[in-house]
Amino acid sequence: MSGKLERRAAMATLLADRGADLLVVPGLGSTTYDLAAAGDDDRNFYLWGAMGGAVMIGLGLALAQPKLPVVVITGDGEMLMGMGSLATVGLQKPTNLSIVVLDNERYGETGGQTSHTAMAVDLVGVASACGIADTRAISTMAEVEAFAKQFQDLAAGPRVANVKIDAANLERILPTRDGMFILNRLRGSLGFAPI
Repeated sequence: MSGKLERRAAMATLLADRGADLLVVPGLGSTTYDLAAAGDDDRNFYLWGAMGGAVMIGLGLALAQPKLPVVVITGDGEMLMGMGSLATVGLQKPTNLSIVVLDNERYGETGGQTSHTAMAVDLVGVASACGIADTRAISTMAEVEAFAKQFQDLAAGPRVANVKIDAANLERILPTRDGMFILNRLRGSLGFAPI
């Protein structure tokens, strides 16, 4: 046993008490499949082919909707590609934004090669160096549950958690890939007309 958390259980725990207003942006790959497995929702903004962009999309949503909680749930490979986004989050400091990195220390979408987080890269340290005060490494389900309860706190973010998970290769649960449907569904849930 690796001592790492089971990834789908971690996702389910993050969203167990989601509430009706939480906007969720998953990164590319496993976090999208795991979010869909945890339950589709109009406020899930799935990204297809936007490698490295999840945090920036989440930042945009957080700035545009400051009265709603926004959480980005991404993987270590996607976060490594978009690492500069943490600097922008650190400068903008959206208080309603939470970022969760489900870190299996692998590039899952390209063959499971070992990622930099298995060696020397500390994403918690990077986030802290970018000016994000609330940063933490998480290794237990109790810590995942406690972090998830903070999503609804619109005044204390931004916050970043790196959650070490297993590298299980699970069945892919695919949500729709229709980008306009995903966009208009989210817009509708926020009270905006479709485009």
